[in-house]
Amino acid sequence: MYAIVEIAGQQFKVQKDQKIFVHRLNAEAGKKVDFDKVLLVDNDGKVEVGAPAIKGAKVSAKVEEHVKGDKVIVFKKKRRKGYKKKNGHRQRLTRITIEDIVVSGAPKAKPTKKAETKGDDLTKIEGVGPKIAEALVEAGLKTFADVAKSTVEAIKEILSKHPRLASKDPSTWVKQADLAAQGKWDELKKWQDELDGGKEN
Repeated sequence: MYAIVEIAGQQFKVQKDQKIFVHRLNAEAGKKVDFDKVLLVDNDGKVEVGAPAIKGAKVSAKVEEHVKGDKVIVFKKKRRKGYKKKNGHRQRLTRITIEDIVVSGAPKAKPTKKAETKGDDLTKIEGVGPKIAEALVEAGLKTFADVAKSTVEAIKEILSKHPRLASKDPSTWVKQADLAAQGKWDELKKWQDELDGGKEN
C-alpha cells in the first residue's frame, strides 16, 4: 500500500515505516503530525484518486529530527563587469517516519455492473445469434423470463429497428424462452431438433 501526499508544498510517494526528508515543519521532534492532502492511494491494486485530494484520507507521521541539508554553492558572475559573488546555502529539513495511511474515511466506490442482475445466454434460443441477443438485451430483454413475458409482435418491433435483423422470424422464441426459463432443457432440445433456424417446418 502506498500513497501520494503533499507535504509542505512537495509531493511524495510514501509507504508505512518509510523515512523521508521534507521542508522544515513547525513541530517538535517526537510529535505526531497528520497530512490530509492525499492525492492518490493504491491499496493492493485498488487505486483511489482524489479531486484533487481524497476526502477523509490522511497520512500520519512522526517527527524524528530537524536537520540541515548538504551545502549548496551559489555562484554569480557578470562578464566584463568585475562582479563575482559566492554564497553557500543549507536547506532546513525535517526527517519524518510514515506511521500510517488511513483511507477509511474515503468515499466508497459506487456499485458497478457486478451488482446488476446477470442476464441469460439468449443464444440458446434456436434462431437467436449474438447480434440478435445484443439487440434484445438493449431493449431490456436480458433473461429467458423476460423474453417469455414478451410477445412475438414486440420482438418483431425490436428487430425492425435493426435493418440486418428485421427479416428474422421470432415466432417460436417466446415459447422457447418459456421452456428455458422453467429449466425444461430436454423438452426444449427435442423441439429445437425439429426447428429450422428457429422456425417450425
